[in-house]
Amino acid sequence: MTPHNEAKKEDIAKIVVMPGDPLRAKYIAETFLEDARLVNQIRNMFAYTGKYKGKEVTVMAHGMGMPSVGIYAYELYKFYDVDCIIRIGSCGSFEEDIKLFDTILVDKSYTEGNFALSANNDNCHLIESSKDINKIIEEVAKENNINYIKGDILCNEFFDPYIENLEEALDRIFKKCKVIGSEMESFALFYLAKMLNKKAACLLTVVDTINDKRQVSPEERQNSLNDMITLALESTLKID
Repeated sequence: MTPHNEAKKEDIAKIVVMPGDPLRAKYIAETFLEDARLVNQIRNMFAYTGKYKGKEVTVMAHGMGMPSVGIYAYELYKFYDVDCIIRIGSCGSFEEDIKLFDTILVDKSYTEGNFALSANNDNCHLIESSKDINKIIEEVAKENNINYIKGDILCNEFFDPYIENLEEALDRIFKKCKVIGSEMESFALFYLAKMLNKKAACLLTVVDTINDKRQVSPEERQNSLNDMITLALESTLKID
């Protein structure tokens, strides 16, 4: 056990699917897993372990932002011997041809922040996901006719809609990396996976775009998230 996770080591599977929202972890466990059991509820950061089509998998929330996902991912990799984490989350997009509810498979994650410097005295700002896991996800997407867009993402430290001058920020960022959207956790996950010789991937559902400001219903959002959840869980079946 750790200060943030009360699960026993044997309670956590080797492959973990991580949404940000604890209630989404609960939803995934109750909707997609068989024999799911709650193994952590410290700080209400729910973790469930069960079986998806016969394979043991853990679904655990990671909260918002790099510091939060950094704690939970580090502990899962370091103390629970987790081999692979697939983050599933939401994002905004800056590309006009990317639409609401599209699924993005992250190739590389860029941050202006200093997570790597804090974690490992490393002045790193761009990090790749695990190529072999992404290859599996792409194969599974094709087999299940699930559309996706692969590209680089901005891992921001501040929620995009609240940025005072987003256009100025994007001009600065695009000089360093051509990103197609923004979220707040993938860099930390990818960096820790590389640091600890583990594996990590990230799937994102687009819930906000620069050219479509319509309000979406909870049902529309959940249906699109289900495609992403299914893609992540189906991929776990092919990960050794």
